[in-house]
Amino acid sequence: MSAVLDHHDHDHAHHDDHHAPTGWRRWVFATNHKDIGTLYLLFSFTMLMVGGILALIIRAELFQPGLQLVNPELFNQLTTMHGLIMVFGAIMPAFVGFANWMIPLQIGASDMAFARMNNFSFWLMIPAALMIVSSFFMPGGAPAAGWTLYAPLTLQMGPSMDAGIFALHILGASSIMGSINIIVTILNMRAPGMTLMKMPMFAWTWLITAYLLIAVMPVLAGAITMTLTDRHFGTSFFNPAGGGDPVMYQHIFWFFGHPEVYIMILPAFGIISHVVPTFARKKLFGYASMVYATSSIAILSFIVWAHHMFTSGMPVTGQLFFMYATMLIAVPTAVKIFNWIATMWQGSMTFETPMLFAVGFIFVFTMGGFTGLILAMAPIDIQIHDTYYVVAHFHYVLVAGSLYAMFAGYYYWSPKWTGVMYNETRGKIHFWWSLIAFNVTFFPMHFLGLAGMPRRYADYPMQFADFNAVATVGGFAFGFAQVYFFLFVVLPTMRGQGAKAPQSPWESAEGLEWEVPSPAPFHTFETPPKLNAAANKVIG
Repeated sequence: MSAVLDHHDHDHAHHDDHHAPTGWRRWVFATNHKDIGTLYLLFSFTMLMVGGILALIIRAELFQPGLQLVNPELFNQLTTMHGLIMVFGAIMPAFVGFANWMIPLQIGASDMAFARMNNFSFWLMIPAALMIVSSFFMPGGAPAAGWTLYAPLTLQMGPSMDAGIFALHILGASSIMGSINIIVTILNMRAPGMTLMKMPMFAWTWLITAYLLIAVMPVLAGAITMTLTDRHFGTSFFNPAGGGDPVMYQHIFWFFGHPEVYIMILPAFGIISHVVPTFARKKLFGYASMVYATSSIAILSFIVWAHHMFTSGMPVTGQLFFMYATMLIAVPTAVKIFNWIATMWQGSMTFETPMLFAVGFIFVFTMGGFTGLILAMAPIDIQIHDTYYVVAHFHYVLVAGSLYAMFAGYYYWSPKWTGVMYNETRGKIHFWWSLIAFNVTFFPMHFLGLAGMPRRYADYPMQFADFNAVATVGGFAFGFAQVYFFLFVVLPTMRGQGAKAPQSPWESAEGLEWEVPSPAPFHTFETPPKLNAAANKVIG
């Protein structure tokens, strides 16, 4: 009997060892997936604010014709750094934060597969971010070649270009390590009984995204390393004076760049595929077709890269191939939108904040998709290439796509993270404020582009003044909406202010994450949950 008691006491002592560390050590040496997920989300929001400040300086300059605040050189630095910071510092790390928080909870794993590598892949981002932001203070200012870093401009930039290249290498290493971690976790650590085709959609979209990242980040690394050797080691990959080809850089970059677009939207599709069924109180329509559509998008994303290059002098045969391939990729995307709408069809819908953002996402993302389909037509694209029409298109896809899905995911899962419910009224204010301000900002840009206003110009003739003024007002309103979100929605829940969240705040939410208490304990699923074969419900 005493042996049994001793054993029990030992278990109890062992359990006490599992309490969260405190103070700065908890965060610096974090190996817990929830802490690292929180770090990623806070980092990405910080970078969203930095990138947003650069965007507002750009919009302030464009408020009226003439040069108001910045010279054209600084203007190009701002557009370049805004793009790099938003893509590599805000959108991608935020989705990795969601993956860290939710994937182990959704598949019944105790943590990520490689906990220390998880810590390393986060902390790599801090020096990279500091290097990117500090490039403004280097001789000659920040890189001003556009976020695509096209040669030969990159070969003429000052020392900040090298810092940017180094920072992108570090961020790429972080992404690859994070992706390996996610793939191994999903493939090897699912709860017994959870087959791949019973896995939550968010886990599926991240599994496919992680493979995409591993495939394309080395391509970007190759392109920027060739740029580096052109700059310092006498090679001529992209320098025409030595027999190089600047268009080759475009091919290599967009072979990374186009799958990158889907890396930034597939996890968003996963989040929306959880929110819509919960608030429609129905199962997701066509789960298998969603999985196949996601896989199709990933595969097709590798064969459409040159639709960014219709004006680069490619032969008509090449234009036709990339035009048809781009139209083809619209099909699996449309399948997803059809499935979400079919899920809502005759559902018992309520419109809490996560559902508002999900419906807003579907509406605005579909508009962004249609403008992309128009850009897929080579004859039209040649007319509106590098105009504000393109700017409008990709902001509809990335802001109203990726960012709205993240907001939906935050409102949906934050009760599980923090243990308190966010303020519903403030959430709705954030949604409507963001939706209206976003459309006021970016919808007029379609008309500016169709009228011929080129992007990345610090000045413009009088005929574009009215729409630019409207867009600037909308841009500032949109920026302040995100500050409101942080101060009045996120901070109170982080401080524990608000109603206590039940274990499952959404009555019809399905998934293992709703089987653990709110807030989710520091350690969950120390023994893997046993799943009912028919549904992902815990039976023991």
